Amino acid sequence: MKRFNSLKKNRDFQTVYGKGKSFVNKYLIMYVYENGRQDTRIGISASRKFGNSVERHRFVRLVRESFRLNQDRLKDGVDIVVVARAAAKEKKFDKIESAFLHLCGLHNIFRESK
Repeated sequence: MKRFNSLKKNRDFQTVYGKGKSFVNKYLIMYVYENGRQDTRIGISASRKFGNSVERHRFVRLVRESFRLNQDRLKDGVDIVVVARAAAKEKKFDKIESAFLHLCGLHNIFRESK
């Protein structure tokens, strides 16, 4: 199974929060920062207020899968941080993926079609 780069260090998250731009929809908050690297990295955050560890991990898996399926459509060289909102707690994959793609469109991080 191929692994993709993700944000793991607190310093990386803080850089994206501080220097990146954010957009919000009903289910997600997305911060995007152009990092100048060759790849796109994602970080996912769900606080304890979101739910117990099972609910938080389920959310992380849904967002990670949305990213994996659409990674080839996204520009290279950006760091993305996705934060859970309470409304996303009981939602199915199609709603989470739709919200993820909506925010990607607002951030204009889709590659241009050739």
